[in-house]
Amino acid sequence: MTAPAPTVPADPPAAELRFPLRQRLLLPLIAWAGALLVRLLCATIRYQNSAEPGGPLDANERPMIWAFWHRCLIVATHRFQKRDIAVLTSRSFDGEVISRIIEKFGYQAVRGSSRRGALGAVLGARRQLEGGRAVAFTVDGPLGPLYEAKPGPVVLSRLTGVQVIAFHIAVERAWTLGTWDRMLVPKPFSRAFVHFSPPVLVPAVADETQMEAWRRELQMTLEHVRDVAEAKIKPSTQRTQRKKN
Repeated sequence: MTAPAPTVPADPPAAELRFPLRQRLLLPLIAWAGALLVRLLCATIRYQNSAEPGGPLDANERPMIWAFWHRCLIVATHRFQKRDIAVLTSRSFDGEVISRIIEKFGYQAVRGSSRRGALGAVLGARRQLEGGRAVAFTVDGPLGPLYEAKPGPVVLSRLTGVQVIAFHIAVERAWTLGTWDRMLVPKPFSRAFVHFSPPVLVPAVADETQMEAWRRELQMTLEHVRDVAEAKIKPSTQRTQRKKN
């Protein structure tokens, strides 16, 4: 007889995350203002999608594991809203702010990260996939280094048998914040280019050495889709610069 699968504990509600009183009071205000800012900044963006051969032209596949760089978080939040996607977020105060903002756009926050609560995050993400949702990772989060992929997506793929797709969103005109992730803040009436990779599946029998090879493969794929997406904005950006000169 096959033993029943172990019960996966539910994610603790936000109220159980222990923050100082001042932070608990500020959280609703910051989340409301942050969501409003995302809507205002992204309302006039014109999106264009493209994909590698075999890749999707939009983020509609279910279940699926999506991987992207942290600096795309603002535009990705707007672009893929209300699609029943779960997103891994940190248990830090900043992670809680992000969780509350993205929940206003129809995402399900799964709290945990590569630094804190990693096992709980993977188990929570598995539960979301089993429920028919897609799961998204900001793979160089929560605190970097920038453009360095963590193993979360490949670990989850091996555990669940669900494929991984990487994507990048390049914005034609944007401010770049002085944060570790060089967060993109789109300027009004800009264009954004979304580029997807084909899906890959990490074998369930992959050993530790093979898992590192899969992580490096994801790293190269993320760099490739970033380069393709950003190449699409360079001609228009260069034309704008020539006009200014």
